[in-house]
Amino acid sequence: MGFEPPQRLVRALGESYGDAADDWLARLPALTGEALSSTGQELAAERVVAPGGRSSLVVLVTRPDGTPAALKIAPPAAAPDLERAALAHWNGWGAVRLLADGPGALLLERLHPEVSLRSLPEAKALLEAAGTVRRLWVEPPAGHGFETVADRTARRTGPMRACAAADPSLEPLVAAALATREELVAHSPELLLLHGNFRQSKVLAGERAPWLTVGPEPLVGERAYDLARLVRDRVEDLIASPGGAATARRRIRKLADALDVDRERLHGWTLFRAVESGTRALAVGRRQEGELTLEFAGWL
Repeated sequence: MGFEPPQRLVRALGESYGDAADDWLARLPALTGEALSSTGQELAAERVVAPGGRSSLVVLVTRPDGTPAALKIAPPAAAPDLERAALAHWNGWGAVRLLADGPGALLLERLHPEVSLRSLPEAKALLEAAGTVRRLWVEPPAGHGFETVADRTARRTGPMRACAAADPSLEPLVAAALATREELVAHSPELLLLHGNFRQSKVLAGERAPWLTVGPEPLVGERAYDLARLVRDRVEDLIASPGGAATARRRIRKLADALDVDRERLHGWTLFRAVESGTRALAVGRRQEGELTLEFAGWL
């Protein structure tokens, strides 16, 4: 199968993995060919989904019986084994269904990649998002290998401090986010299986159910962490709105109340995750995205 990987994927992998990404991308055509037969089925490729995601290649395929499906191919650094384990545990409950798997590849039920919750009006999108994510919050499987919220966020504190050292104007915001994290991880009220990267664009229209989640970066911890990324969805619209700050705070209250999550903990994780994402974007040269995200964090 000949193709050019989507530029969004090339750019994102380069930011995350450097030279290792170049090696994987160079081998991607061969890996795709192997994946088409590695799931125990001879799959017919239709097309690559573009612009696609930031950590994997998704190819729309047809199974031997004519059933449409999607083949997801990810580098080892993206932890496809953990995604496989989470999808298998959810077994289609609120998430895309895992049909089969092979080395470095997941065969998934076909959703509608061009229709996500971002296609809905904001209020409706948030309502559907809340109803979808709550299905994912279940007890993790016995003997699981998922990291905890405390472990994942600990790995991200060093780059945040480095960013603040390079730009002292960010130090107060980074310090506040780090202090908030310390308070939050001192006591976790629950250890549930979480999506890890839940937001409107990760919820796609389906046939089996109206909306299903894709692209988990699974871990275990509290629900407030999983909701925090959703709070800042459509951040560019919030920043452009004269009432953006009030809308952001109102989102926290509404989501916390609708899903029985502690408001203060959701506020804290929203702050930490926004500052972490903003400083990470600045560090790799995505200045506009970083500045918007940090402006949002400053409202909190």
